[in-house]
Amino acid sequence: MAKILIVDDAAFMRMMVKDNLKKAGYTDFIEAGNGEEAMTIYNEQNPDMVLLDITMPVKDGIETLTAIKQKNPAAKVVMCSAMGQESMVVEAIKLGALDFIVKPFKPERLVQTVKSILGE
Repeated sequence: MAKILIVDDAAFMRMMVKDNLKKAGYTDFIEAGNGEEAMTIYNEQNPDMVLLDITMPVKDGIETLTAIKQKNPAAKVVMCSAMGQESMVVEAIKLGALDFIVKPFKPERLVQTVKSILGE
């Protein structure tokens, strides 16, 4: 089963993502509360996929995406954004994000996106 890194500064959002993916059969998760933590974990654990919030303290999602793609151009990253962050989503796609999910997201959209990106 794929190892998924969930990066969001809101613990409740990480929990919600995890709960929804658990219902779909995923079991291997790593969590980070900001981009700096995410990079440390990414470098140590090399997850199969990253779900990355755009707006975070310390290192935002765009900076983190750039760092991940520099380390691994083939990295599978999906951005999670709130409404009104369309310009940042466009920038993230240009930088190599494969997709985006708008928060608050529908559980089926989250699962469908994860399965699609992981080729399942």
